Amino acid sequence: MRKNPFRLVKTLAAALLLLGADAAASQPVRIKDIADVEGVRDNQLVGYGLVVGLPGTGDRLRTAIFTRQSLVGMLERLGVNTRDNEARLDTRNVAAVMVTANLPAFAQPGSRIDVAVSSLGDAQNLTGGTLLVTPLLGADGAVYAVAQGAVATGAIAARGAAASVSRGVPTSARISAGGIVERAIPYTMAGRDHVRLSLRNPDFTTAQRIAAAINRAQGGGGQGGGGHGGGGQGGVARATDPRTVLLTLGGRDPMGFLTQIEQLRVEPDQVARVIIEEASGTIVMGSNVRVSTVAIAQGNLTIRITEAPQASQPNPLAGGETVVVPRTQIELDDQSERRMGVLRGGITLSELVRGLNSLGVGPRDLITILQSIRAAGALQAELEVR
Repeated sequence: MRKNPFRLVKTLAAALLLLGADAAASQPVRIKDIADVEGVRDNQLVGYGLVVGLPGTGDRLRTAIFTRQSLVGMLERLGVNTRDNEARLDTRNVAAVMVTANLPAFAQPGSRIDVAVSSLGDAQNLTGGTLLVTPLLGADGAVYAVAQGAVATGAIAARGAAASVSRGVPTSARISAGGIVERAIPYTMAGRDHVRLSLRNPDFTTAQRIAAAINRAQGGGGQGGGGHGGGGQGGVARATDPRTVLLTLGGRDPMGFLTQIEQLRVEPDQVARVIIEEASGTIVMGSNVRVSTVAIAQGNLTIRITEAPQASQPNPLAGGETVVVPRTQIELDDQSERRMGVLRGGITLSELVRGLNSLGVGPRDLITILQSIRAAGALQAELEVR
């Protein structure tokens, strides 16, 4: 007996509406988890180096010209002259790599950082190699760190005459604490009159709530009752735009002041948004997404063809031949039993998706349904398709 899927959708939607269609309110979170102090950030470093000690899985020097030139230059700096016989170099134990790292804020000379190593040529595997001393440069061209050490890929690769197997990416590796900071990026917080907080997800409401929470904690200017409004014009915090909250220190110690306010909790707000990744069939939605009253009917034409050939044999002494008789069975399913279902206004998109998932509707059909709801103007949210 075939069930009517959209009758179940209507029943499920009605039950969910009786239980309450409003999404659960966002839980308060710490300010330090949703905002950064402006100017306190990482800086990206990059360098070019050589990985040696590979078991014949490095670059081919005849095709990787940059690897050969780098090897010759390195040997010359160590007092070994191979330029006259450069054409005869034929090792597969060396690979040219790009080395990247993030220099944390307030990192001092002597501090250690993690580095990432990625093959630049046609090396097959970096497992077992050692990165030679590699200067890491900042955007200004200055050297801020130096990296060296044994690389770890965490990958498995094996190759035979007729088959091969691999897991992970053997041409990318990391060196834990493989970089040493040589130069600090100057940034001083002492003596500052103002500090800016930068929201990771810009939002007018969230910025105002942060300012109101800080002003209430400092004992002044908290005019937004419950942290849902009011910028606290007379307090130490003021939201200047959806991304920035300006803090007036007024002689306070910046470290002590920021330590106090970063533990304050606010309820962040967010724009109703649905993100669809068509390539992987992934759907991500926010809790504020709502669906207006809409009628939905979705179905596909399915044709199933089954071949079951049978052998036909003649009677004994009849002089005939055995032949194969084709037997074809065709089944047509146009899903005509499905009917148009009505979803009442106010149901959340998450409830709709849960209902369709319970009926076995796949991600591809879900994406089509969501796009159709948006085209009908019933999806009260931004729809972003990637």
